[in-house]
Amino acid sequence: MKSHRYAVVIEKGRGSYGAYVPDLPVCVAVAKTEAGVRKLIRGLRKDGDPVPRPKSLVDYVEVPLAS
Repeated sequence: MKSHRYAVVIEKGRGSYGAYVPDLPVCVAVAKTEAGVRKLIRGLRKDGDPVPRPKSLVDYVEVPLAS
């Protein structure tokens, strides 16, 4: 099976986790746990829908804390 690798943003809320895929604007998920939202976000592709190639890049930056 052919696949692409997409950036996924996972955010912790007060009582749940949310996730979205920047390259797939309608691809969102919400669950009570991080593991649950990861599982949901992987299963959101509908058969037959066109899926664009990933374009987003992901990186982290270090920000010094105030002393």
